[in-house]
Amino acid sequence: MSRPYARIVQSHEAPTSEFSRAKTTAEFNGYRKDVRFGSWWDQLVVRLVFAAACVAAGYHFHPFGLSRPVAAVVGLLFSISVFLFEIRLQRASLRRLIGAAVGSVLGIVGAYLMGLVVSQTTIPEDSRSFLDIGVLLVMTYIGLVLGARKGDMLNLQALGGLFGNEKGNRRQPKILDTSVIIDGRIADICEAYFLEGVLVVPQFVLRELQLVADSPDGLKRQRGRRGLEVLQRMQKMAHLEVEIAEDDFPQIAEVDMKLIELAKRYDAKIVTNDYNLNKVATLQGLDVLNVNQLANALKPVVLPGEAMRVFILREGKEYNQGVAYLDDGTMVVVDGGRRAINKTVDIIVTSVHQTTAGKMIFGRYDDRELARNHVTQPVETAARSVEAPSAAERLPRAAIPDPSQS
Repeated sequence: MSRPYARIVQSHEAPTSEFSRAKTTAEFNGYRKDVRFGSWWDQLVVRLVFAAACVAAGYHFHPFGLSRPVAAVVGLLFSISVFLFEIRLQRASLRRLIGAAVGSVLGIVGAYLMGLVVSQTTIPEDSRSFLDIGVLLVMTYIGLVLGARKGDMLNLQALGGLFGNEKGNRRQPKILDTSVIIDGRIADICEAYFLEGVLVVPQFVLRELQLVADSPDGLKRQRGRRGLEVLQRMQKMAHLEVEIAEDDFPQIAEVDMKLIELAKRYDAKIVTNDYNLNKVATLQGLDVLNVNQLANALKPVVLPGEAMRVFILREGKEYNQGVAYLDDGTMVVVDGGRRAINKTVDIIVTSVHQTTAGKMIFGRYDDRELARNHVTQPVETAARSVEAPSAAERLPRAAIPDPSQS
């Protein structure tokens, strides 16, 4: 069974300098999709041949006493119904297919046994035939539906690796969002081997990235090109399989909803740093890998009462506050740090607040550090003042002269 998305294999041609829309579909900066059976054209040819065979069979045999043109139309409708059923089956998992098949077989066996019982009765032949067909259809339908719904309870790994691909399919493919590609941290995560396996880039995401790279706005154009460079960098990693999914949903306008529908179709995870997409996908029962949540989880743990050294960068919003930043970008609000702006000082952590935007640390300027910085300097200044007072600092002469000094 061919994969629903085409794998990209490396080509030895020279990489192109720009990404045109025509080449984005077939070639991605030196990487070309492998042409294999299962592409859109192959499926179209097979379906046309099957439809032609159904029409020819209906026209030649004209069953049920139908005329030849009507029988040909019936054959065409039958082929269309088979195509619709095939499209629906492509979305089902292997366990559901096995459950549906087993349920259907059990339903047919049950209908056959019930038919044997009915055949021993005195029911007229016409009524008995109707009952046999009716029981067969009902039992087959019930077995099909219940088997498909309960198929997720099957443990295919207990069959000793008979379905070897099922283990690989359990490693769910990861669908990349536009925001996480432009962000760029996903490449560093993959280089650290935190992500492996199949990474799927939908065609509509690649198209959106193309539009950003071709934007007249310089900032957007730079972000789009950086996203393309990130994809090229990830494609060169040996432990990854970066693949392009050509599935599209023309009836859906928003890219986020297309990502959700694609993840449902392939039973895949969504990799993003979009907060709204994360919430919507989670509500619909999908697994989401949020890069921002990973970054917050990897930040160092700070507890109230611990001492830490920070560089006070600027003044805070409140009175006598200073603001510092850790290496990972965490904001540190220092109470009493206004006097230590542009200095590296030791502070005591008072509280830590976790928000959706990240982590904020609140602390106060260490009194011991404050004493070391501000006690020695005034003493030395006072000593110099006693030894050599300046003319401006000398006591003024009394307005009324002292009789004892005359």
